[in-house]
Amino acid sequence: NCHNDESLKLLWNMGVKRAVLAREMSYDEILNLKCPIEKEIFIHGALCVSYSGQCLFSSLNGGRSGNRGRCVGSCRLKYELYDDFKKDEGYLLSTKELCTVNHIKEILDLNVHSLKIEGRMKSAEYTGYVTKVYRRLIDDYYKGIEPLVTDDEMRNLAILYNRKFTSGYLFDDDIYNTSSSNHLGCFIGEVIKCDKKIYIRLSFDLHQGDGIRFVESGKGMIINKLYNDKGLLVNHVCAGSVAILDNKVNLKSKDKVNKTFNKNIKNMISNDKKIPISFKLKGKAFDHLSLSISDGVHTCFKKSILLDKGENRVTSKKEILDKLNKLGNTPFYLEKCDIEIDNAFIPMKYLNELKRDLCEELILKRCGDIKKVTYKYEKVLDNDNYLDDSVLVRNESQLKSFLGKRRIYTEDYDLYLKYKNYDIYYKLPRIMNKFPSFKGEKLLISELGGVFKYALDNEVITDYPLNVTNSESAKFLQSLGVKKVTISVEACFDEVFKYCHGLERIVYGRCDLMILKKFKGGKYLKGKNYFPIINGDYTTILHHENINLKGHGRIILFDEKTKD
Repeated sequence: NCHNDESLKLLWNMGVKRAVLAREMSYDEILNLKCPIEKEIFIHGALCVSYSGQCLFSSLNGGRSGNRGRCVGSCRLKYELYDDFKKDEGYLLSTKELCTVNHIKEILDLNVHSLKIEGRMKSAEYTGYVTKVYRRLIDDYYKGIEPLVTDDEMRNLAILYNRKFTSGYLFDDDIYNTSSSNHLGCFIGEVIKCDKKIYIRLSFDLHQGDGIRFVESGKGMIINKLYNDKGLLVNHVCAGSVAILDNKVNLKSKDKVNKTFNKNIKNMISNDKKIPISFKLKGKAFDHLSLSISDGVHTCFKKSILLDKGENRVTSKKEILDKLNKLGNTPFYLEKCDIEIDNAFIPMKYLNELKRDLCEELILKRCGDIKKVTYKYEKVLDNDNYLDDSVLVRNESQLKSFLGKRRIYTEDYDLYLKYKNYDIYYKLPRIMNKFPSFKGEKLLISELGGVFKYALDNEVITDYPLNVTNSESAKFLQSLGVKKVTISVEACFDEVFKYCHGLERIVYGRCDLMILKKFKGGKYLKGKNYFPIINGDYTTILHHENINLKGHGRIILFDEKTKD
């Protein structure tokens, strides 16, 4: 959730080389960043509707953490929006797909260092083709060629995956597609007749193996058998002609047709050049069979069985070369092979084993060694003395009822000033783009920029959106001057608590599930449950129920009209 210069300065001072910026940042905001840290931005793929790294919807409603890459996609479901009455319905939280191919020149002029493609749970064809298109555009830019995407590339990107395209917050584009949360594909023609067969007037080519969807009915199919207008089986039908399909989806009426899978893209990507490798083989009678593999940087070597003299048959170089050349699903192709063989018989079984083991070893070397980092943790004793109680209030009436009883947090700065002589903290916004001057104040902070700006000169407590899930993170924040650290609601409190003093946790109340940059307002969302909404500079969607744990910690209040 790095969205300001102050958060980047904190990371830079830590020794971090590169930071991924929040998707919600605009072009001008990125342009005006001064910190010299390398910057990485998102340029293509699925968008999160919540501020980056700030979603608890999947975790608290689906049991899987979106902040840990296991999102169940709660935002892709249908919802109803209410004020006093129903205001809207549809896929109200579902976003379009980010696509910035038409803005590559502007993006590269930003002086960012890395461009990120969101490929979670996408196919190899998606990853390969999208990367290929952007790589070509970037190369053109640096060659002094205008980086323009072609019509075919744009169509193929849409066929690979799209929920409609948007250039995102980066270019102040609308990000919502409330009418559909599924892959839409790209228009290829119209059904002109259907009975036992489906007749499609094509605007674009159609191939055997392509995937299509009928727009109105929502039915889809992979084309196994494809006929031309003479009823003959063919492997493709050209634009302008009529393609005939078996009606295996029981289509009843005329419809528009979108292509959702392009067999040719799969072939194009699978035929791309692999990584060149070389083999060196030694196979001499009465010596061990040995084989080495190299990609020009890494080399792996292995020995096998002791070879016999070839009494009846000697293995030929051609047999060996044929066997080593079969690299199957590995990422390699054979560029060079040195073979030394002298009057020996080589069982192909052992040669295959050598080849397979060396390919796997080379892949691991290319990926880098996995280093297990261990820490020596010392448990903290008598930790109960370090837990206390606090409350987040929404109005003055709530505040008065807790004066002198708990530490109080409020988002209302006027209320904070009025009661600042008590144990009260001003809760700063979760999204900070301006940093007013504070000195000697008591602050509850939800993002890294505020920690960097205020921790040394103020009494600072950090809030749960910083997503602290372990004692190392808590101790680091405390080393910056933070008095107390609120741990993530996704963390196992008892495990963190064993090893660290000065922690706070949420024990009761509705947590923020999402923060949205641009949303149409309302009082609550209804899905299977009712989710209250707080409107302001950004929109906050709250959990449908109260967290309710035993023990000391923080209570989060909603408003005085509820049972809270």
